[in-house]
Amino acid sequence: MKLLVSALEPSANIYLDEILKDMDEDTKIVGIFDEKLGEPAYKASEFAVMGLLEVVDKIGLAKVALGDMVFLAKDVDKVLLIDSPAFNLPLAKSLKLNYPDLEIIYYILPKVWAWKKGRAKLVDKFTDRACSIFPFEKNFFKTSEYVGNPLLDSIKEKNDGKTKDTVAFLPGSRKGEIKRLMPVFKEVAKEIKDKKKVLVIPKLFSKEQIESYYGDISEFEVSFDTHKTLKDSDFAYVCSGTATLEAAIIGTPFVLVYKARKFDFWIGRKLVKLPYVGLANILLNFEGKEPLHKELLQDEVTVENLIEAYQNIDKEKFLSVSKDIVDILRHGSKENMIKIIKGEG
Repeated sequence: MKLLVSALEPSANIYLDEILKDMDEDTKIVGIFDEKLGEPAYKASEFAVMGLLEVVDKIGLAKVALGDMVFLAKDVDKVLLIDSPAFNLPLAKSLKLNYPDLEIIYYILPKVWAWKKGRAKLVDKFTDRACSIFPFEKNFFKTSEYVGNPLLDSIKEKNDGKTKDTVAFLPGSRKGEIKRLMPVFKEVAKEIKDKKKVLVIPKLFSKEQIESYYGDISEFEVSFDTHKTLKDSDFAYVCSGTATLEAAIIGTPFVLVYKARKFDFWIGRKLVKLPYVGLANILLNFEGKEPLHKELLQDEVTVENLIEAYQNIDKEKFLSVSKDIVDILRHGSKENMIKIIKGEG
């Protein structure tokens, strides 16, 4: 089977990697993905952006890449789009107009429950299988099917709630968010005297990316294993995104720490009407439940606030709510996605 793949995000490539491991040996992928997974037409890292101004810089590249992806689709069996709706929805439309009979599978749907609700209609119109990873998304897409959440496939570790000797720092996977959080993370690490400080870096990052994004990290031990580090940690500082849900599932007490450009954050607040930023809190909110963790945003991201969050965490309550999240998500998604790609489900 030959698949056209569009996986621009680091997390998308992690999920793609897990799926490919259990696909048939003759499965070939073309398109946009991490070079460690094959020979892409474009490297996923070329599209790694955060913020409105950075997106503008990538418009030219995106237009050229979209045309090339449509050309590559001429002899593929199916299309697998993962996340990244700003690129993948226009791609889905172009592919469907050029190849009406080509099956388009969209995995990890646009977060229309947060903003840009109109994207739901585009998913319904231009994709054949809309594969949701959150149960509540059925309320927003007419054609979506809940396939499970990929984190329940990959997470085998659970925090036992006992006191550990480690505090974890997860500043995200995009250059902008890492650069904005690392200065305060370094100061916090200096203030925590009685624990080992471990900096979690995405496993697909190159040496050049690490040097460019993080600067001096001599204050930390380095880990490329998010799940094991969270399991072995007493507490974690986590940038918003998938890592917050990972920490919630594992059961490691954490505080969400998010800092964007002031203009981007202002625009985001105007567009996004959700009461929370973290995925675990959003999931619980749709279930009518109380939030799991504290969220420190923008000017709240100070050394004093981060230290206070660490000192005042209720571990017992956190572990209890963590179990509720696992119950809501029910199961992983990899097995269902493989069946869908193979045409067996």
